[in-house]
Amino acid sequence: MDSFSSTFLSPFSLSTPLPSPHLPHSTLFTTITSVRIEDKQSPVIQTTKPNPQSPPPVNQYPPSKPSRRIQSSVPGTILNAFDDIINKFIDPPIRPSVDPKFVLANNFSPVVELPPSECEIIFGSLPECLNGAYIRNGPNPQFLPRGPYHLFDGDGMLHAIRISKGRATLCSRYVQTYKYSIENEIGGSIVPNVFSGFNGLVPSVARGALIVGRTLAGQFNPINGIGLANTSLAMFGGGLFALGESDLPYAVKISPDGDVLTVGRHDFGGKLFMSMTAHPKVDPETNETFGFRYGPIPPFLTFFRFDRYGNKQPDVPIFSMTSPSLLHDFAITKKYAVFSDMQIEMNPGKMIFGSGSLVGADTGKVPRVGIIPRYAMDESEMKWFDVPGFNPMHSINAWEEDDGQSLILVAPNILSVEHTLERMDLVHSQVEKIKINLKNGIVSRQPIAARNLDFSVINPNYTAKKSRYVYAAIGDPMPKISGVVKLDLSLSETDRRDCMVASRMFGPVCYGGEPFFVAKEPNNPMADEDDGYVITYVHNENTGESRFLVMDARSSGLDVVAAVKLPRRVPYGFHGLFVNESDLKKL
Repeated sequence: MDSFSSTFLSPFSLSTPLPSPHLPHSTLFTTITSVRIEDKQSPVIQTTKPNPQSPPPVNQYPPSKPSRRIQSSVPGTILNAFDDIINKFIDPPIRPSVDPKFVLANNFSPVVELPPSECEIIFGSLPECLNGAYIRNGPNPQFLPRGPYHLFDGDGMLHAIRISKGRATLCSRYVQTYKYSIENEIGGSIVPNVFSGFNGLVPSVARGALIVGRTLAGQFNPINGIGLANTSLAMFGGGLFALGESDLPYAVKISPDGDVLTVGRHDFGGKLFMSMTAHPKVDPETNETFGFRYGPIPPFLTFFRFDRYGNKQPDVPIFSMTSPSLLHDFAITKKYAVFSDMQIEMNPGKMIFGSGSLVGADTGKVPRVGIIPRYAMDESEMKWFDVPGFNPMHSINAWEEDDGQSLILVAPNILSVEHTLERMDLVHSQVEKIKINLKNGIVSRQPIAARNLDFSVINPNYTAKKSRYVYAAIGDPMPKISGVVKLDLSLSETDRRDCMVASRMFGPVCYGGEPFFVAKEPNNPMADEDDGYVITYVHNENTGESRFLVMDARSSGLDVVAAVKLPRRVPYGFHGLFVNESDLKKL
């Protein structure tokens, strides 16, 4: 989930980036478990001793950059002082959901960049089909925040484990976005954040004026993008992209030694405007890619696609979406694109004239599911179906049944939508199967599993067609993930029983991230759908150690077949992607 930055700095203090990679090893490998806000924008590290059982750290860090004062021009000094007043007196981070002391606690706290560093395989062996790279995206603020900060804030950092011939290296690098680059050059944060920075009339006006002032002062140019690229990754059209839905994609690539390199902001020959979803869908059979963008002004939804070569096709504005729903994800079938118009919305009026934030829940709204042909040239064939109480932040898969007369959508439904942004620990998502009769408009719903599940994936080869298996993360509570389950959707066709058939818990005080499925034989059309491995990062909050786990997707307990001890911790994040060796070489 991408947004503006919400970090701020004092006009007269020395602004310091996160700990330099050149710090002593005893400092680098301590566990950051809490964040304290100071007058200076500097990192705070708890002096927890490293685990004595850990191997000595790898000494491969580049020279550190000296700290710099933010530009000391008269306009800059005035703007920095105004920024400081906003954060201290007008809109301080009072609510726990935007208080950095809470949001950046434990393994949510940021880390410095890590060049390619060798990992230790402590159990089993890495399967040959994992030759390539698993890359996970997530927020990692370049500067510790002094004002409000939401979990969705933070500069995008990619944590890539490169696997080759049974060996693994880990690399963590920032996505070199325009925002990251100018703030790195200036030495502090200058771009406010929408989720936590615009809450009510006075803070909204104040921070809006600050943005205008910094633009006029030449500190940054919003036309060049203000996104964080901190949400997900996708590979399509011959490129690998780091994505965040408030900006254009950023092309990245993985070097042969495992380093993560940012190529640059990509607009597909000037045809992609403003932004796009962080969850584009690639049809594995046609290699076409489908996407959209959304926003707070009409058209609230715009649908588009890319051909197999990455050429963007014309936009299809959807004016029949009559309110600015927070469309984070969608689904495709062989014939349609499927959108969920849910109760979570962007509401500038409430933000300005009320006491709420830009994004909130409209519990009086009736959610809808919209279906439009994949190759539509306009919205004339768009159809909407009321689905009361259906609020999916993510979609798992969709397909047609009954000779094309019915459409199936599988997605985790948020049952407590009013808590989505403020109290994620109270959010419960229940995976549901929605069936829409396209002929008579009748919609039926069926729960698939009772547990709190989200961040769900399938075998990518089954995107847009009927799939049987789902691998989902267990919220305990969200945003922490305590394990992974396997669902068998075929069980829902015979009775209404819970479809969970396997699970793997990570253990006491161990939490992971979104799972990802890697097929053993991705190019074999005769291979079983679940013949492969489930992979993810897992962190132990007691020892401060992070691991890369490989689980057998077919086993009754999602048995661990390999565990890789990482050279340092990987913070919790969002979405990831596995790219095989042959595709890495094409980048």
